[in-house]
Amino acid sequence: MAEPRFAFSAGSLDAAALQQTLTDPSCGGYVAFEGWVRNFNEGRAVHRLEYEAFEALALREGERIVAEACTRFGVVNARCVHRIGDLALGELAVWVGVAAPHRDEAFRACRWIIDEVKHRVPIWKKEHYVDGDSGWVNCERCAAAAPGAVEPHDHSHAHDHSHAHDHSPPATPDYSRQMALREVGPLGQARLRESSVAVIGAGGLGVPVLQYLAGAGLGRLVVIDGDRLEASNLHRQTWFALADCGRPKADLAAARIRALNPEVQIEAHGLRLDAGNAAQLLAGCDLIIDCSDNFATKFLLNDLAHELSVPVLLASVHQFEGQLQVVDPARGSACLRCLWPQATRDGIVGNCTEAGVLGPVPGILGSLQALEALKILLDLPGRLGDEVLLVNLLETGMKRVRAKRAQGCEGGPCGRAAMALHDTRQALAKISSGSGAGLELDFDDLAQAISAGYSVIDIRAPDECAADPLPGFVRRIPMEEMLAGRNLPAEGRYLLVCSRGVRSRSTCEALRERGIHAAHSLRGGVQGRTWPAPRTTYL
Repeated sequence: MAEPRFAFSAGSLDAAALQQTLTDPSCGGYVAFEGWVRNFNEGRAVHRLEYEAFEALALREGERIVAEACTRFGVVNARCVHRIGDLALGELAVWVGVAAPHRDEAFRACRWIIDEVKHRVPIWKKEHYVDGDSGWVNCERCAAAAPGAVEPHDHSHAHDHSHAHDHSPPATPDYSRQMALREVGPLGQARLRESSVAVIGAGGLGVPVLQYLAGAGLGRLVVIDGDRLEASNLHRQTWFALADCGRPKADLAAARIRALNPEVQIEAHGLRLDAGNAAQLLAGCDLIIDCSDNFATKFLLNDLAHELSVPVLLASVHQFEGQLQVVDPARGSACLRCLWPQATRDGIVGNCTEAGVLGPVPGILGSLQALEALKILLDLPGRLGDEVLLVNLLETGMKRVRAKRAQGCEGGPCGRAAMALHDTRQALAKISSGSGAGLELDFDDLAQAISAGYSVIDIRAPDECAADPLPGFVRRIPMEEMLAGRNLPAEGRYLLVCSRGVRSRSTCEALRERGIHAAHSLRGGVQGRTWPAPRTTYL
C-alpha cells in the first residue's frame, strides 16, 4: 500500500527515513523543509508545545494540498508529515519533502506546501511557557469582526483561551475551496483565469453575479451600467451602501470587485448598451450575462449572441418568480425571440418598479446566473441547453421546461422576427442620446415602445379608455392623478399617450419640471390608430 502524501504522527519524526520514501531515479532535485520547536515566541520563553487537529478534515485537505503541488509545479513526488500531541523543545514538528527533475520546481513546491498547510489545514498549536502560563497561537482560520480587532474564537476544541491574531489580509486570493472540487482543480482554475465575461447591469441580478465571478478568480470582467444608485435599490443591491447613492453603479461595482479580488481585470462603463456601442464594448468576451431590467437590452443581447457567436445568459425577475435561459448559437439553442416573438409585458419578465420585488428574489436568480456561468466556462455537466429554468420562490419550486426552437431560427435570430429586430434597433437609436431626448416620440406599435424600455401610460379619462381600449400592457393613470403628484420613479423611462397628443405633451412638460426627465409624449396620440392584439407566449 502506497504511503499517504499527508499524515499525522504522535511519535518522533525520522527525517532520513522520510527522505527515502521520495527516492526516484528520474529526480535530480530534492528539497525538504523541517520545522522545529523553539524556546521562545513573541518575547516569551517557551517550555513545550501541544498540537491538536481535526484529523478527518485535516487529512483530506492535506492530501489535496500535496496533490495540487505535484500538478501545479510538475514535481514527481511530495510528502508532508505533521506532529500532534505534546512536543519538547528541539523536536521536529513538521516535515515536507519534494522530489522533482530540477531544483527550481522542488524549491517552489516545498515552500508552497508548507504555506498552504499552515493556511488551510485545521491544526492548532498551544504554547506552554516557562512561567506556567499557556496560550493557543497561529489559529489561521480565525476571523476578526474588523481589521485589527481581537475577538474570542471558537476553534471547536475544549480549551478556553484568548489571544491576539495577525489579521493582515493575504497577499493573494485563495481559490483552494473550489479547486478542491475534482470538476475544477488547477486546470479549471487556470481556465477561469483566462476567461473574459461581460455583465450588463450592476443591479439586483448583477450584484451577486459580479460578486461570485470575481470571487471565483475570473481573468476579466466588463461591467456595463448607465444608472446611478438610488435608495430604492439598496434592499436588493446589498453590495452598496446608503452613502453611495447618486454615484454611478458601474464605478461602485468596479471598486467592490477590486477590493474583493485585485487579480481580476475590471473594465467599467457607465453607459447604456445599445446597437451602436455593443460590438465594441463586448469585444473579446467569452460569455455575456444579461442582468438588465428591460426588453430592449435583452433582445439586443439575444441578437448579438448570433452576430458575435458568443453565448448569452439571460435572466428575468417578476415579483416572486424568475427564469433563466442560455442563448448559445454553437449549441443550437432556442433564442429569446422563439419564446417571445413580440416584446409584450406579459409573462414572467416584468419591471420591479411597477410590480414590486423582494430583495432575495433577484439575489437568488443572480446567484443561479453566476453558477450557470461557471458551468459554461468550466464546461461542467448539467448546464442549460434547449431549456428554460423557471423559478417560483413563493412556493420554493424550480423546474426545467423545454424551449422549442422556432421555425426559421436556424443560423440567426428568428426569421419571423426580422422586422421586430429592425424596430427594436430603431427604437434604441431614438433613445441612444440619453434621457434628454425630444419631448415627442413616434411609434407605429406601442409594443415597440415597450421593447425600447418605456413604460407606456394612458392618461386619458376612464370613459375614453373604455370606449377605445389599448393593449393590456399599457398602464392607466388619468392625467389629473399625474398632475396631482402621483409618484413615478425618476429613473424610469415613460411614454404618455392621450387621444391627440396634446394632453400627454403638457403632462410630460410638468413631469420634467419635477425631475422626471425621461418622460415623452406619443406624437399625434392614439385616436384613429389600430393596435395589434397583444400576444402571450406560455412556456
